[in-house]
Amino acid sequence: MSHICAANCGKGMSFNPIDYLPVLLMFVVAAGFAITFIGLSQLVGQRNRTRTKLMPYECGKDPVGSARERFSVKFYLIAMLFILFDIEVIFLVPWAVAFKRLSSPEYGLSNVVFFEMIVFIVLLAAGLIYVIKKGALDWTEGARREAEAEARLLEVAEKPGGRARAA
Repeated sequence: MSHICAANCGKGMSFNPIDYLPVLLMFVVAAGFAITFIGLSQLVGQRNRTRTKLMPYECGKDPVGSARERFSVKFYLIAMLFILFDIEVIFLVPWAVAFKRLSSPEYGLSNVVFFEMIVFIVLLAAGLIYVIKKGALDWTEGARREAEAEARLLEVAEKPGGRARAA
């Protein structure tokens, strides 16, 4: 019996380069697609070099003024919200894939797994509602003026001759 296993067990582990042909083909198609469209944009694209287009782009902020300028708190809130909901997706996808198997009669966890995810989604929804109520996602002109006024007040407070900051 052991000589049969020794002969058959190694068959599934042999290296066959032809098995990797689809992966290689995918890389060739992806590289070809990228090179083709970058080349086409260089050949066909417009070349209007204006002063604005040649300025560096700093994640939605105008690169004017001091590099030591403070960012609005909203910038960091949006970054944290992105991470929060990115993590939600990271947890939801594997849960959705495993839900069918976990809810089978063999495991008997269908209600537990389902309500566990409902609690998770409700907590995230509560966080989103809180953020919306606080106005963190409000990027209207009025909110922008408020943020600029706040930044000017902070700038005045930090200057040596400015009024003292509250402790």
